[in-house]
Amino acid sequence: MTSADTAKNTILNYTPQNEREKKDKELILRYLSEGHDALLRSDIVGHFTASAWITDPSRSLVLMAFHNIYKHWAWIGGHADGDGDLFAVAGREAVEETSVPDLRPLSDRPVSIEVLGVPSHIRRGEIVSAHLHFNVTYLFEADPASPVFIKADENSAVGWRNEGQILSSESEPEMIPIYTKLLQRMEKF
Repeated sequence: MTSADTAKNTILNYTPQNEREKKDKELILRYLSEGHDALLRSDIVGHFTASAWITDPSRSLVLMAFHNIYKHWAWIGGHADGDGDLFAVAGREAVEETSVPDLRPLSDRPVSIEVLGVPSHIRRGEIVSAHLHFNVTYLFEADPASPVFIKADENSAVGWRNEGQILSSESEPEMIPIYTKLLQRMEKF
């Protein structure tokens, strides 16, 4: 099985839990059926990303990073960059971006999928055109007493945030329903 098949199977096997996820799943599968290599950023229309929603054992806090490009607190994650094992991508990104030492998966199955519109921005001095992220989110747990560290080229702060902090400080209104969904889903684990 190719890396692309692995990513496609992740989407095929995901059971949407609301109408948006149903539509997003259809869009991702349609895009893949057209032969696009969505595992690579070189697909400038859309490509896969994986996120880690990292909660504490009490399910009252989430580990987030202050993103350098977007200038707000965000979940942890990154580009697939050719790796179709999106679960592994989410875990790897979590450790790279936070240095969290005791990351534990709560499931190897995604808790959420979404198609995210990314506005045009500058990254490392280069213009990046607006595009789509085909995002798959996995749920992890870590100890909030463990030390975490920033990844200076991507974030300027890493910290545990409660629901009120997450929702009240979000500067992108389209992320509020996604974060609300993830906050609700983490309580089920």
